Amino acid sequence: MAITSYRRQGDDSERPQPRRGRLGTAFGSRPPWHYALAGLAGVVVAFGAAVILLVTSSASLTADSSALASVGMPLGGGSIESVTVFRGGQRVGDHQAIAVQARGDQIYPRVLVPVDQIVTVDVVVKRPGWVSWLTGQTEHLHLTTVTPVASLREHYLTLAAGAPLRLRFKQPVAVVSYGAAGGPLRRDVLSAPASQVTVPRSAPAGSISVAAAPRAWEQAGAGVVSWFPAGSASASAVVSPAPGRQIGPSTPITLTFSKPVSEALGSSRPPVANATGHWQTVNSHTIVFKPTGFGYGLASTVSLSLPRSVSLIGDQQSGSGAGASWTVPAGSTLRLQQLLANMGYLPLRFHNEGRGSVRTPQAEEAAAIHPPKGSFRWRYGDVPFVLRSLWAPGASGVMTKGAIMAFENDEGMTPDGIPGATLWHALIAAAVASHRSSFGYTIALVSETLPESLHVWHNGKIVQTSLVNTGISAAPTALGTYPVFSHIPVGTMSGTNPDGSSYSDPGIPSISYFNGGDALHGFIRGGYGYPQSLGCVEMPYADADAVYPYTPVGTLVNVSA
Repeated sequence: MAITSYRRQGDDSERPQPRRGRLGTAFGSRPPWHYALAGLAGVVVAFGAAVILLVTSSASLTADSSALASVGMPLGGGSIESVTVFRGGQRVGDHQAIAVQARGDQIYPRVLVPVDQIVTVDVVVKRPGWVSWLTGQTEHLHLTTVTPVASLREHYLTLAAGAPLRLRFKQPVAVVSYGAAGGPLRRDVLSAPASQVTVPRSAPAGSISVAAAPRAWEQAGAGVVSWFPAGSASASAVVSPAPGRQIGPSTPITLTFSKPVSEALGSSRPPVANATGHWQTVNSHTIVFKPTGFGYGLASTVSLSLPRSVSLIGDQQSGSGAGASWTVPAGSTLRLQQLLANMGYLPLRFHNEGRGSVRTPQAEEAAAIHPPKGSFRWRYGDVPFVLRSLWAPGASGVMTKGAIMAFENDEGMTPDGIPGATLWHALIAAAVASHRSSFGYTIALVSETLPESLHVWHNGKIVQTSLVNTGISAAPTALGTYPVFSHIPVGTMSGTNPDGSSYSDPGIPSISYFNGGDALHGFIRGGYGYPQSLGCVEMPYADADAVYPYTPVGTLVNVSA
């Protein structure tokens, strides 16, 4: 131990001094080489710490405020080598894959992704080569997240005249889509996320479909926002589709009330005329009429009535009242011909290029408005030229009218040949029930070339012939093609003679009226084969009896010179 001495206070003696070593350094100090070793050790420690830091540093994968996800690179840097994104928490097949792209360290979908969708992100990060020997060449990152959702604060708004239609959301949204309820939506990407968006409105009241999402790359399901005029003490109702429009036979009718349905209607529901279906409650303010079976039917008018206490306002149009009505289009002529051909009322077959419609009233009505593609083929090989010339797919004509009348006659309907609501209902019902005509097809060919004759063509061949008498010059038989509209076994025929006198002939057999008072029938004459009648086509009784079974209502009669 070093010996030291201390000077008393005021004493000028020396302070204690350390001893000197042999090299002249102070006793207890370090030699220079020792400091070098200490510095080297410090460098080694610092380098080791850096290596440990590099080795333990990892990349990160987190949800992003604008992108689907973002990658945080580890100490020492790195790059994204691959990204795989798929729907759900566990990948099952390639159909779940979502196409993405990396923008810097952020990952964006290339396609719209639904909101509230579970999404799994797998990323491989590649480290730079100078540290990969320490840390490994790649690092695998995994993230399961849920795409964010935005919801409306209000679905029912009361607006003053001229006030804007503002949509308020519980979360800021980056994209908003809107449009007429049930129609296409306009998609707007906002310049910056917002919790309130103003959209145009064209009426004092109405409804629109609204879809919004917090991210521009998201796609949201649509909800309905309804607005009503302010200042009305009674309840208001928005109806969709708008009154006066054309709707389909199975189109739902939606009523949205400014007050809860229980306050506006109580327990009753509005009657819908000319319809089969029922009302369903959607929510506290909305009910919807859903057609069933034949629904409204084709070529019909649908009407709805509300209590006087409710002001009815059409969707996207102003006005009010206690009722609304819509029209349903008739089926197309082409589909009418397709059905009549399939049922055997035309001398053709229809070949459907697709799978064919499901035989339900709703499916058949839809096909009536939008007929399937296909082709017609003649059912018989030997078809008279006159009959071929009458055929025009998709166009109304006497052949189609005759087929309609034949169908109507079989169904016990008045054979007028008009494709109205009653006909379409019966035709759809027959198609669903796979009804087919068992009679076949006939055309009666009358020639005024002397000697005048009749040839009955039925199911591809001539089955009856006869000499006939057509009208005299003062009362000629009209040339052309006409469908039989009345089929009478025995009847009285009456009219006016060319000289103005009247006639009435009872007991006329086998009458088939085809043009006003003109008819095929039996009549006793001294001879046949030249004009003698007052417009009819007369035959001997025996021939008329043989022809009569082949000329029911709807049969075409062609008279040529």
